[in-house]
Amino acid sequence: MKARKLILSLIRVTPLLKKLEMPIRNKFRINSRRKFAYSYFNKKIKQIAVWSKLKNESTNFYYNLTSNNQGDLISLISLICDEDFELVAKHIKEIDENTKLKNHISNSWKNDPLMKDGVVAFGRRVGWYTLIRLLKPRIVIETGIHQGVGACVITSALKLNSEEGFPGKYFGTDIDLSAGQLFIDEYAKFGKILFGDSIESLKLLNEEIDIFINDSDHSAEYEFKEYLTIFPKLNPDSLILGDNSHSTDSLRKFSQESRRKFIFFKEEPSNHWYPGAGIGISINSLPLIKFQ
Repeated sequence: MKARKLILSLIRVTPLLKKLEMPIRNKFRINSRRKFAYSYFNKKIKQIAVWSKLKNESTNFYYNLTSNNQGDLISLISLICDEDFELVAKHIKEIDENTKLKNHISNSWKNDPLMKDGVVAFGRRVGWYTLIRLLKPRIVIETGIHQGVGACVITSALKLNSEEGFPGKYFGTDIDLSAGQLFIDEYAKFGKILFGDSIESLKLLNEEIDIFINDSDHSAEYEFKEYLTIFPKLNPDSLILGDNSHSTDSLRKFSQESRRKFIFFKEEPSNHWYPGAGIGISINSLPLIKFQ
């Protein structure tokens, strides 16, 4: 009798179990997939938790590149400049190990209550530096200078070029009158900041531009207007670097319309939650040649 009741109860329950089986399987599948996807971001989430409590940058993030990413950058520059990998790597190491520049920046940050935990690292800017060291430009323009880290990186390259017999000058533009606090002393000897609207400053600049770096207003429209403004002033062998090319198509679009070649390098930050920006590269022809 007990066995018969058990069998009858199982018969009644089985359809219910079958109805529950699929939702349970789906729930398990969803949780498993979610866990797998999160595994790609868990490290970043932990880095955000640490970073959010620090006194460091809220924009214009500072970090080194991963070793693999740096190797890719060296290979790219070696290709477009037709230079040995070892020479490009030497210049990357040169800026990575520039303790004088790093101390200059860190000492300034120590006096800034919002930057006292800042770590000095140059990310994709090591690419800017290396291209300047290889190509020996006479005129380098950077629009948008913020604190002046990029300006100091650029003029550090120009300083060594000058010592090797290839003088060059830097012009930075910024609408913020307080920008460029790092651009002082020996770094300021190799250039100057033009304060005011970037496009208006570029219109007034009476120089042939060898290297132009866009890093100002990050709207695609304004960026494109900068390229149109400097186009008549470009050296025929000029190099344009877009610091916003990871989020706009302005430099690629300009390159297509002006029949220039466009390349993009995506950076991979090491030990930072930020996914990275990149370097948009616009040139007339390959390989790039020295300006002097």
